[in-house]
Amino acid sequence: MTNNGATSPNDTSEFDYVIVGAGSAGCVLANRLSADGKHSVLLLEAGPKDTNLWIHVPLGYGKLFKEKTVNWMYQTEPEPGLNGRQVFQPRGKVLGGSSSINGLLYVRGQHEDYDRWRQHGNTGWGYDDVLPYFKKAEDQQRGANDFHGAGGPLPVSDMLHADPLSGAFIKAATEAGIPANPDFNGATQEGAGWFQTTTRNGRRASTAVAYLRPAKGRSNLRVETAALAQRLLFEGRRAAAVEYRQYGTLRTARARKEILVSSGAYNSPQLLQLSGVGPAELLKSHGIGVVLDAPGVGNDLQDHMQVRIVMLCAQPITLNDVLNHPVRRIMAGVRYAAFRKGPLTIAAGTSGAFFKTNPRLASPDVQIHFLPFSTDKMGEKLHPFSAFSASVCQVRPESRGSLRIRSADPMAPPEIRINYLATETDRAANVEGLKILRRILAAPALKPFVIEEKEPGAKVVSDEDLLAFCRLRGNTVYHPTSTCRMGNDPLAVVDQRLRVRGIEGLRVVDASVMPDLVSGNTNAPVIMIAEKASDMILQDAR
Repeated sequence: MTNNGATSPNDTSEFDYVIVGAGSAGCVLANRLSADGKHSVLLLEAGPKDTNLWIHVPLGYGKLFKEKTVNWMYQTEPEPGLNGRQVFQPRGKVLGGSSSINGLLYVRGQHEDYDRWRQHGNTGWGYDDVLPYFKKAEDQQRGANDFHGAGGPLPVSDMLHADPLSGAFIKAATEAGIPANPDFNGATQEGAGWFQTTTRNGRRASTAVAYLRPAKGRSNLRVETAALAQRLLFEGRRAAAVEYRQYGTLRTARARKEILVSSGAYNSPQLLQLSGVGPAELLKSHGIGVVLDAPGVGNDLQDHMQVRIVMLCAQPITLNDVLNHPVRRIMAGVRYAAFRKGPLTIAAGTSGAFFKTNPRLASPDVQIHFLPFSTDKMGEKLHPFSAFSASVCQVRPESRGSLRIRSADPMAPPEIRINYLATETDRAANVEGLKILRRILAAPALKPFVIEEKEPGAKVVSDEDLLAFCRLRGNTVYHPTSTCRMGNDPLAVVDQRLRVRGIEGLRVVDASVMPDLVSGNTNAPVIMIAEKASDMILQDAR
């Protein structure tokens, strides 16, 4: 990739667009903005190239949770609602960002999520507005229809490894009164079925693979890895340049048109705060000059929480049995290497369900991820016994937290407070969700596979006990959003075109702009946001 922005001896270069962060959104922007050849684009990524073998093997996400070379490895502050536990927050630090280390599920959320965004004053973000961008991105294995696209950059595929436990879970859910649903991203989300994944032929399709690779030969696109943005530089209220450190050298990239911050729900507000855009008192306390007092930057953080039930399995067919057995483990590896099939193609959820914990609700408020294996914590060793698990995730939590820099040092991890289980609605949804999940796990279809419930176990029955279990075991589903959220109110950070309010030449394009969490996994919506943003940026350039 060459640079058609001139480089001078003092390490200053100039481009039309400078994108900070080569993650789920940044790779999309880099592809779309450089496509017509008219604009020079620089894409900066703090992490390395995506050469780690485990990035490309679907089940490899388990190996990347604690892999510092490709992961920011953040922690929350002690969470009051979770008995003061700190919750580990892995985020991608590599080309492809979190799409290179995530659980690969393709879930868009509900039609109602986007209509709610629109009703809150975010014109142009209703379901009918965003559907064309989901379709534009998509290369749906099942072909195009009213809800899906074919021929787009992002492969969306059916599960290759349809194991008997995951199929039995779907049948059990229907026996428990939840309708079967062949497509969570179609006419309606409610029901039980198989998840689809962002894979092709048994390999992960991160945005680095799907969007960046096809653009690599373009002379007007330059990609720099190991390039950590230190701060944005302003000329008055206009964002003029990005200062970044690469291999010990401080460099500056000037933007003729715009700077696009796509560093995710943690690093985007961190960069804005480090640059003087954020809550004035916070910035002053760290000796940072205030460019714009923007109290909403880092506010309104949301994340999905999950609570897992672990079942002892009566047959040696779980992933625990495969990976804990030396011969079966080698066989699984050989099968994957030769055919790209078998258990190594499993995502972080094979089948699942969406349902309402209360019939008065307009749409499902809980998502179930079913897994044919079990572990104490994702990324840690699988249990030594035969077991499978299913987790409850409340999809629309009310609890909100915050992200704040701890110092003016760009290398210092930010202070993350999520406030899980802070509201009565959130606590009730988790407890009711666990009760419904237990009904599914006790249904006839799963009977041949179940010895007993290992965790929380038969002694945990009352609502109080179930809530205590949520506090003891609740963990993130890795979906932080809303720290630079879109809106018209005084705490909104970006407008409907994702421009930072009060600043010229600067947009934020990633999960941080979501007004609130979508009802499902966040990777597909972030790719949609970047597709829509690309169109808006090119329109505004004309």
